[in-house]
Amino acid sequence: MQISIVIPLLNEQESLTELHDWIVQVMQSNHFLYEIIFIDDGSTDRSWQTIESLSETNGNVKGIRFLKNYGKSQALHAGFKEAQGEVVITMDADLQDNPEEIPELYRLIKEDDNHIVSGWKKKRYDSVITKNIPSKLFNWAARRTSGLKLHDFNCGLKAFKNDVVKNIEVSGDMHRYIPVLAKNAGFSRITEKVVQHQARKYGNTKFGAERFINGFLDLITIWFVSKFGRQPMHLFGALGVLMFIVGFGFSIYLGVDKLFLNPTGRLITERPQFYIALTAMIIGTQMFLAGFLGEILVRSRKNDSRYSISNKINI
Repeated sequence: MQISIVIPLLNEQESLTELHDWIVQVMQSNHFLYEIIFIDDGSTDRSWQTIESLSETNGNVKGIRFLKNYGKSQALHAGFKEAQGEVVITMDADLQDNPEEIPELYRLIKEDDNHIVSGWKKKRYDSVITKNIPSKLFNWAARRTSGLKLHDFNCGLKAFKNDVVKNIEVSGDMHRYIPVLAKNAGFSRITEKVVQHQARKYGNTKFGAERFINGFLDLITIWFVSKFGRQPMHLFGALGVLMFIVGFGFSIYLGVDKLFLNPTGRLITERPQFYIALTAMIIGTQMFLAGFLGEILVRSRKNDSRYSISNKINI
C-alpha cells in the first residue's frame, strides 16, 4: 500500500461521489496502490449510504462511521489508526482540496524524506472576514509559540509518513496543530508546499464562530503541553514552592514582630499580612500537589477510546 487518503466529513453527501471519482482518476493515472478512508463524523444526511455505495463498487474505499459528531480531530485519529499506506494524506471532503496535488505530496515524502508536507493555501477562496483574517492571526500565533515556520497550519491537505500518524494522538480540536504535535513527538523534518485552493461547490462550512475562541485556547494548550506536558512539576511545583516561600516569609515576619518587636500591638489575625501569608501558603501547597498529581498521571497514562463506532467497511 503506497497511499492512504484519510477524509473526515460531516454532511457532505453531495460532494463525495465527485471527490471519489477525482481521486480514483489521479490514483489510476499514476499507478498508485491506494486506499480511501472516509470517516463519517455523525452525519445526519445520506453521507454514510453514499460511502457504502462507493465501497461496493470500489474495494479500495473504506469507511468508519461515528454514532455522533465527535469533531474533526477524533475523526482524523480514527482514520490514522486504520491507515496502512506508506504515505498518509489528509484532505477535506468539500472539494476545496485538489486531488491533483497528491502525486507531488507523495514524492516530497518518499524522495525528499520529509516527515510531513503541509499544504499552504496561498490563494484562498474563503470569506476575508470569517476565515482569511482569523487564519492569518492563528498562523502568526502558532509560528511564534511553536517555532515552526509554516504559513498555513490549518490546511486540510497534508502528507505524512505512516510512522508519524501512528505516533501522535490528535484529540480535542488539535487537528489545527498536527505539525506541532509531530514536532513535539520528534518528527522534525517538516516542510510546506503551495497547494491549489478551490471555492466550496456544495453546502456550507461546518465551522462556526466558536472556532476562533477554540483555536486560541487550543494554541495555549499545545504551548503548555509542549513545554510542560511531560514534566508538569517543573511549572506547578516551581510556582507552588515560590508561593509557599512568600507565605512562609510573611509568617516568620509576623511571628518575630509579635514575639520580640511589638508584643503589645495588634493581634496577628488583625493584620493584613496574616491573610497574605495564609493565602500564599495554601495556594502554594495546592499548586505543588497539582504538579505532583500531574507527574503521576503522565507516568501512568494509558491509551483510551474516546469515541464509539457503529460501522466499518472493508477494515
